[in-house]
Amino acid sequence: MTEAGAPTAVSGPAAPVVLLLAGPNLDLLGDRQPEVYGRDTLADHVATARDAASRHGLAVEDLQSNHEGELVEAVHGARGRCAAIIVNPGALTHYSWALHDALAAFHGPVVELHLSNPAAREEWRHTSVVSPVATGTITGLGGDGYRLAVEAVAGLIGRERT
Repeated sequence: MTEAGAPTAVSGPAAPVVLLLAGPNLDLLGDRQPEVYGRDTLADHVATARDAASRHGLAVEDLQSNHEGELVEAVHGARGRCAAIIVNPGALTHYSWALHDALAAFHGPVVELHLSNPAAREEWRHTSVVSPVATGTITGLGGDGYRLAVEAVAGLIGRERT
């Protein structure tokens, strides 16, 4: 991740790029509610995604922001440049129509990702405004969700190319 809020590239320019977005408070992973989110940090999850991506010939750019507009801008910047987006929107899941609209304008697979299972938690977490514009959703599988999300987009991208 970069300081100025621009996503960081990891692989060469020939590899299809997957944008990995993390929403508010996910920078506190490993510290915040480990009984819910586990002890792995966001950096650990990004490393898992990068490992999985490299096995599929994909590059990962990642961005974490506590600011809705910065995530929206990253989605806009991904249009026509990235093959897919994996997004763990955090609390924005439940109310960010701006993120919903940005993702709806992205032409490629979008996988919504959550470490915990929002449907098994507080009532207010049961509604996602991101899910209607996501190709698929992975929830409740902890850190394995990051690997599974990359594998899902690799399969979806492969189907789009054939």
